[in-house]
Amino acid sequence: MRITKINRLIIVCLLLCSRIVFAQKTAVNVSGILKDKVSDETLPFVNVVLKKSTDSSFVSGTITNENGLFTLSDIHSGNFIIECSYIGYNTYSSNIYIGSNTNYIDLGIIFLIENVQNLSEFVITAKQDAITGTMDKKTYSIDDNVSQSGGSVLQAMNNLPGITTQDGQVELRGNNQVVVLIDGKQTAITGFGNQNGLDNIPASAIEKIEIINNPSAKYDANGNAGIINIVLKKEEQKGLNGKMGLSTGLGALWVRKENLPGIREQYQATPKVSPSLSLNYRKKKVNLFLQADNLYTETLNKNEFVTRTYSDGKIINQQLKRNRNTNFFTSKAGFDWFISDKNTLTVSGFFSQESIKDYGDQPFFSGNDGENLRLWQFLEDEILTAAMASLAYEHKFKQPGHKLNIGFNYTFDREDEKYFFTNKTPSFTTEESFFLIADQKVADFTLDYTRPMKHGLLETGMKFRRRTIPTDMQFNPSATNSVLDTGADGLATYNEIIPAVYGNYTYEVKKLEAEIGLRLEYVDLQYNVDPNHNTYHSNGYNYLQPFPNARLTYKVNESNKLSAFYNRRVDRPDEVDIRIFPKYDDAEIIKVGNPALKPQFTNSFELGYKNGWDKGYFYEAAYHRISYGAITRVATTVDTTNLIYNISQNVGKSYNTGIEVVISQELSDRINMNLNLNGYYNRIDAFTVVNQYPIENTFTADQQEIYSGNIKLNTNFKFGKNTEAQLTAIYLAPDIIPQGTIYGRYSIDLGIKKITQKGKGEVFINTTDLFNTMVIKKKTIGNNFNYVSADYYETQTIRAGYNFKF
Repeated sequence: MRITKINRLIIVCLLLCSRIVFAQKTAVNVSGILKDKVSDETLPFVNVVLKKSTDSSFVSGTITNENGLFTLSDIHSGNFIIECSYIGYNTYSSNIYIGSNTNYIDLGIIFLIENVQNLSEFVITAKQDAITGTMDKKTYSIDDNVSQSGGSVLQAMNNLPGITTQDGQVELRGNNQVVVLIDGKQTAITGFGNQNGLDNIPASAIEKIEIINNPSAKYDANGNAGIINIVLKKEEQKGLNGKMGLSTGLGALWVRKENLPGIREQYQATPKVSPSLSLNYRKKKVNLFLQADNLYTETLNKNEFVTRTYSDGKIINQQLKRNRNTNFFTSKAGFDWFISDKNTLTVSGFFSQESIKDYGDQPFFSGNDGENLRLWQFLEDEILTAAMASLAYEHKFKQPGHKLNIGFNYTFDREDEKYFFTNKTPSFTTEESFFLIADQKVADFTLDYTRPMKHGLLETGMKFRRRTIPTDMQFNPSATNSVLDTGADGLATYNEIIPAVYGNYTYEVKKLEAEIGLRLEYVDLQYNVDPNHNTYHSNGYNYLQPFPNARLTYKVNESNKLSAFYNRRVDRPDEVDIRIFPKYDDAEIIKVGNPALKPQFTNSFELGYKNGWDKGYFYEAAYHRISYGAITRVATTVDTTNLIYNISQNVGKSYNTGIEVVISQELSDRINMNLNLNGYYNRIDAFTVVNQYPIENTFTADQQEIYSGNIKLNTNFKFGKNTEAQLTAIYLAPDIIPQGTIYGRYSIDLGIKKITQKGKGEVFINTTDLFNTMVIKKKTIGNNFNYVSADYYETQTIRAGYNFKF
């Protein structure tokens, strides 16, 4: 009996010892966040080193990521010294003990203090590579875009690698199916479906622009070309601080092509004025913020000369000139309430109002004998008002990066358009108009959960959207000789419900990083049409579809990385694609939607390579997209009136295959350059569609294909400590458009910026399209016609401005 007790005691002791030995061998992940002591901003790319306390020998090391977070993996228990060093800051050093009770140890927030003495003697500017190591995102600061300061967001984007602009929209790698977000959310300003409004948002309101060619399952599935996220300015420094600015400029400095006879003058020396104000006040647990910007511009918005040739030999020469006055006011205000170290509540409101007045002239002459056929003059008076209320709650768990986010956004926007036109012909003159009101209401609820794992990151969540757009179109025809289709106005309502859930997991070890995700999305869209409409009837669609994504990144070494991507995405037809009312902003090219449109689904494949060195990097991506049920507009004629009807349609398969190259290099202490090359092959298969408007008709098109691309070169110069300049050269090769070709064009932009008042002030001057060479030339082929056009719209502007930080 006694021996048995002793044996039991020995066994228990052995078990305890074995458990202790096992615990000592358990690897621990140590994490924390680095922040600036004064501004409380996170610090990326800080060197973090762990040393043994006994002999200061190296144990492990890393650098903080873009969010200031670091993790030291596979650390065994013991006493250590942790050191954090960053250029311009005092080195942080502290003794720590790492135990073995948990696999994760959170050191919390570590604050670094600026080395003021060193900063007064010299300034070192280190810029993060625009392209992340995993090659899934490119980030560009608006402040670095000197040649486009003081303009609109669209103009600023025009200089960014991989982006081109056409007809007021951005394209990624030659594709305009792009979703544009503001602070990670879809808004009425930039569009819940098709993008819009970018040419009027002041660039002064923007902090940075993120380009995501291969979005994960966390993002909405819409937009096969990718996502552009516009991040608005917002400070979080303690006390009262902010920034104010004023820019002004002139455009259309001279007439590039004279008007056809008998119309009003083109706008010249068009003024642009853009004041901006950013305020932030932070005290204890509350941070108040306000951002307000206004952009007033007069522009020669369109100046297109067209020659139409019909199969019966008839030729028509025409011009569409549109003088535009625009005032765009945008504001964002709200507060952050730091309830505790772990809980934050943000309440914000966004308001914008855009007033657009177009004064247009469109003369038509016979190309056969010069006869004056028609003069169409119009005033388009449009007011776009949008308001959004947002509520965001964030709970941070003990482990850095482990958090729960809950958000609710409600948006209301109104499109109020009044269009008045005079139609003059040799035999009669009529005055007519139409009025449109569309009220969009969107409610979004989101829940996102993020948890760092031992070797990766888990993201999961859900989103629910309800979107309603009642539209009222009223035609006001003349008593006789009306051009309005009086049976095609009336009421219509767009109803959309989208619930979605997603999961995304990233796994990372020393040499390999893998990401896999799935978004499951249900869509129910109903478009209810006025029963009195002369052509269309109520329609809609619904689907339950998976949208997977995958990424595999192999780290050859610290300088060389290889990534492969796969995405499945969708482009849902937006309300304007479906809208049943004919639009008469061009007298003889009538745009009409199609309520029978269905979604376009796309599979995307990409292989990327990045090589980095001390003063630059090389990035290359090969990509291939296949779209099914591609959405486009088809131009047809149906009678002898010479009218062209531009109808939305699904036209079958389309392909986009290409290679993108980005080379960034610091040539010297004063010169650095960024070269972007993008070459691609676009193809639209042959298709046959049946149009319902204005009468049922069939259109067939042959296969279209083209090799195209673009080149952008940004070169930055530094003159002394406080002056820098930027020279941007852009060439866009010929490309295909629906039923035709857009020809090549090029431009050169130049900007200079000087820092004044000990870094608080900034003065700039720049010019776009320095040599006035950007002309949009197109050729379109229809069923019994073709037309060629050249648009000499306003591209050349000169701007100057001043910004002051306080």
